[in-house]
Amino acid sequence: MGEILKSLPRTVHLSIALSLILFLGLFFDSGGFDFDILFWSWLFRYFHVISGVMWIGLLWYFNFVQIPNMAKIPDEQKPAIGKVIAPAALFWFRWAALATIVTGLIVAYLNGYIHQAMALGIGSGGGKNTAIGIGMWLGIVMAFNVWFVIWPNQKRALGIVECDADLKAKSAKTAMLFSRTNTLLSLPMLLSMVAAQNLY
Repeated sequence: MGEILKSLPRTVHLSIALSLILFLGLFFDSGGFDFDILFWSWLFRYFHVISGVMWIGLLWYFNFVQIPNMAKIPDEQKPAIGKVIAPAALFWFRWAALATIVTGLIVAYLNGYIHQAMALGIGSGGGKNTAIGIGMWLGIVMAFNVWFVIWPNQKRALGIVECDADLKAKSAKTAMLFSRTNTLLSLPMLLSMVAAQNLY
């Protein structure tokens, strides 16, 4: 077991295998599931939650761990963060954001509330549609920030894209402010998502 846990790919593969075993156990214990719209809705919600955990987890890592502690790191050690850790984290961060939005929209479509949610429940009685719609729109705004503001500015701030020192500093500040904006929006977004599932 130790050899498996020393390797991230092996650990992830084992986690997937355990998940499949658990799924099959639940499948046969209940006499099987119909592979209908409810099944596909469940499957895409599972993918939505997985990608959302990755996305918001990394957002909070940047804002609760990396950014506040950068000033404490000696200058000679900062390239390890800027050249190795941050680009890798930003890779997973931006693709998890996209996956969260795409899978969320698929779930909304499969469950038949995509139009009502995107219209914030206007004309459809509000309530659950308004709550999930607010969460969806906040998520879309946050994903837009990731792809079209944070990532382009981080590329300049990290030196992935060459630019002068002034633009590099300005880009770092812009990326931080929009990352902080996403942190600000993350709790209301999660609240509306959970409220839509549990309060209505």
